[in-house]
Amino acid sequence: MSMASTAAYLARRAAQKERVRILYRRALKDTLNWAVHRHLFYDDEDPDTIDRLIADAEASYNKWRHPDPYIVPWAPGGSKFTRNPTPPQGIEIVYNYGREDND
Repeated sequence: MSMASTAAYLARRAAQKERVRILYRRALKDTLNWAVHRHLFYDDEDPDTIDRLIADAEASYNKWRHPDPYIVPWAPGGSKFTRNPTPPQGIEIVYNYGREDND
């Protein structure tokens, strides 16, 4: 790949990222247009109804969530999490190996 085609590729990718960012922002703003009467969503202060709505939302989330979510390797549950645990008591680690003081 020549330098000109690499630059053109990177410019095209940057333009695509910008278009996606703008589209996402527009979509978020557009969702506000669907709830014109927002006061209808906030009038219900009955704790039982709120608990039922939350339970329904959690059930829907659990139904549609990914069965094998991506976990960052160094986060708890990741493949690199605590890969190098601290050494047990009684083991001394020499950090200046090869440069010891010759007294």
